[in-house]
Amino acid sequence: MSENAQGTMYDEVLDVLDKLRPFLQRDGGDVELVDVEDGIVKLRLMGACGSCPSSTITLKAGIERALLEEVDGIQDVIQVF
Repeated sequence: MSENAQGTMYDEVLDVLDKLRPFLQRDGGDVELVDVEDGIVKLRLMGACGSCPSSTITLKAGIERALLEEVDGIQDVIQVF
């Protein structure tokens, strides 16, 4: 993937996260985009989301689903600590 395409994907991921962020913040959490590399999005869940037992569900059923639907080329979303 070209560096320009990688940068565009990064910006698109940020746009989607900005749409989701109010829902996370309402529950005392947040999300940080760490990296996008070869279609793999690396996220850090923060605040209440970082220690929540439902964080895996939030990541996979919420954030990953939105990213796969809205950003072409995303293959996986993983949580980093």
